Amino acid sequence: MATLSRKIDFAIIISVKNANPNGDPLNGNRPRTDYEGLGEITDVCLKRKIRDRMMERFVHLKKEGKEKGQDVFVQSDDRKYDDAKHLKARAEAALGKDLGSAETVKKACETWIDVRAFGQLFAFKSNKKGKKKEDGASEGDTGISIGIRGPMTIQSAFSIDPVSISSTQITKSVNAEETKDDKRGSDTMGMKHRVDRGIYVTYGSMNPQLAERTGFSDKDEEVIKQILPKLFENDASSARPEGSMAVKKVIWWKHNCKSGQYSSANVHRTLTVNPDGSYKLNNLDELVPEEINGF
Repeated sequence: MATLSRKIDFAIIISVKNANPNGDPLNGNRPRTDYEGLGEITDVCLKRKIRDRMMERFVHLKKEGKEKGQDVFVQSDDRKYDDAKHLKARAEAALGKDLGSAETVKKACETWIDVRAFGQLFAFKSNKKGKKKEDGASEGDTGISIGIRGPMTIQSAFSIDPVSISSTQITKSVNAEETKDDKRGSDTMGMKHRVDRGIYVTYGSMNPQLAERTGFSDKDEEVIKQILPKLFENDASSARPEGSMAVKKVIWWKHNCKSGQYSSANVHRTLTVNPDGSYKLNNLDELVPEEINGF
């Protein structure tokens, strides 16, 4: 199958209202912000949502018998559709004896769409126990470490203006465990945090040169293009109630060659987003952006 034929740049405009778009576990799960007070949704969080939408798509394709090459390697535990307890088990089940061989990269890219898109580090310890040296270190087979560099990158999303964060103390009506004298336990008290309102923007790119290494194709590009407007569908939780987060617009730049007519930095700078979610696009010669509505 032919790999990605032309360079792609894209941007996503995201609206947030009374939701915690990406909590920081090192800060009491408050919404992430930078030192200037701008809200942040990390690239890791965004890739997780893309993978979740890929997983939903795979389950649908499997029912139709069209799932070949569309499986997802990095599945979240609460959504996974196989019995693998960890990534090593999933890799061993799919790759078998090819795991750790010269065929690892080729077969992994053919099997998993997220590996073709984002790349992956296959770093697993060996199941074999090596002999101990005099200094206590082990010798022999220490496992595998194979890196695959993917063609698709996405940046962290940042809000246009500093965000206002509201914190609310909550109480549970029942103790989680037995307490002395049947008194209310400390675990019945908690905090919830939310961003009152904000417009976030993220940017990304797809590189045809790296796509040649993983086999990422024009058909894979179309899959991503269909997923991005639906990034927050089926993603509701108590922190992100249904409808509190939405993709307002996806801006899609498709260059006319593999190397691209312009650098990604120049392309991304043509988009100016306002605090109310409206935006302006400056024209670049012979590069017309496609403006896609959110789902």
